[in-house]
Amino acid sequence: MTASDRFRLRAAEAGADARDLAREIAEGMRSSPKRIPCRFFYDEAGSRLFEEICAQPEYYLTRAEDEILLRHADEIAAGAPEGCDLVELGSGDAHKTRRLLAALLARRPSLRYVPIDISRSALEASSRSLLAAHPELAIEAIAADYDRGLAVLPEASPGPKLVLWLGSNVGNLERAEAASFLRGLGLRSSAGDRLLLGVDLRKEREVLEETYDDARGATARFNKNLLVRIDSELDADFDPARFRHVALYDEEAGRIEMHLESEVDQVVSIRKLALEVAFRRGERIHTESSYKYSPEEIDALAAGAHMRVASRWLDSERRFCLGLLAPLG
Repeated sequence: MTASDRFRLRAAEAGADARDLAREIAEGMRSSPKRIPCRFFYDEAGSRLFEEICAQPEYYLTRAEDEILLRHADEIAAGAPEGCDLVELGSGDAHKTRRLLAALLARRPSLRYVPIDISRSALEASSRSLLAAHPELAIEAIAADYDRGLAVLPEASPGPKLVLWLGSNVGNLERAEAASFLRGLGLRSSAGDRLLLGVDLRKEREVLEETYDDARGATARFNKNLLVRIDSELDADFDPARFRHVALYDEEAGRIEMHLESEVDQVVSIRKLALEVAFRRGERIHTESSYKYSPEEIDALAAGAHMRVASRWLDSERRFCLGLLAPLG
């Protein structure tokens, strides 16, 4: 069987992402404070910039999570449901996933991998690489946001599943919203379904603010790329040089907040929306929150999702956690 026979790509409705962007920017620029949802970071340029962030010395998350997978992939694979599909939310280039794929394939003759990612180009590139490396692998890729991807998941993967949500992406959701999202995955205790969840742990303010505002400015370029994208797709005239990247840690809430702060009084035109947006000097656009968790908060998250933490693994510096969650019966 050729690689093309082992690959299928399901794509979201054409134009859906563009309509979402227009609607969210229209609402976000009229809100107080102004906001842009973080899911719009990941156009093609944004995905490349995020890979650059992951290579920065301050950005420990990728290295810590990869260390856990390197040391514990066999244990994680042993806890997977018998004959399961491997499903991944926000798969990106699937770099870390390769360790778990290899561990699962060491235990069985074949495997179906179902990556869900908003970037079709990232899915196609990672799938080509994985299929070349693993002739026993079949890939059913879904190019969509989470909501649309999960809507077709029962058809793409009707059997038992090990779902991966790595990279601490759960931190982008408010805590109650995160529990609700995990409940919505529809994992079944009767099928033995499991969720492998990456969670960044609470730590010192200085470490977190440096992580999200690296010295080489990769995160700042990533944040400002939102404005470049809006200029390109909505015919706007944002000048990224007139905004600065801001990363602040709210210790009580346990979250890093990212903003774009206007350096001057200015008015921005978004012509496709027939919208003029006034900014005061110092006014901010909220672009991302990233919640950090204590071990007790991870347990509470699982309970709120009607799950339990069956196993957990930490990196050697105890900065990051991978938790294997099982749905309650």
